[in-house]
Amino acid sequence: MITLPHYVLVLYFINTFKEKFPTIMSTARIELDRDIQPLSEFRKHAAEFIDRIKKEKRSIVLTQHGKSAAVLVDVSEYQRMIDKIDFMEELIEAERQIAKGEVVSHEVAKKQIKANLEKWK
Repeated sequence: MITLPHYVLVLYFINTFKEKFPTIMSTARIELDRDIQPLSEFRKHAAEFIDRIKKEKRSIVLTQHGKSAAVLVDVSEYQRMIDKIDFMEELIEAERQIAKGEVVSHEVAKKQIKANLEKWK
C-alpha cells in the first residue's frame, strides 16, 4: 500500500507550484563589480540604483566603511524569496511528518484532496 503524509497537499501541488513559479529554484549570482556598491554611491545615484533593481531584478549589496551593510532587493524578487522560504518550510514539515509516521493511505489521501477541492469550488 502506498502511503502519503497528512501534509499531502504540499506534495500534491509541487508540480503546480513549479509551473506557477518557474524561477523559484534559481538564484542570481552576485557580480562583484556591479552588485556591490558603497553607500556613498547609492546616496549620489539612488534613483538610478532603484531603476536598475526594478529593470534587472538583481539585488545590490551596499557597503559602509568597506563592510556589507544592507541589501536592496526588487519587491517582486523579495516576494519570490518569501514564497521560496514558505515552500521549503512546508516541505520540511512534510518530511518531518513522514519521519514520525504521520501518514495516510493513498485512498484516504485522494478522498481528502477531493473533499478539499469540493470546498474550493
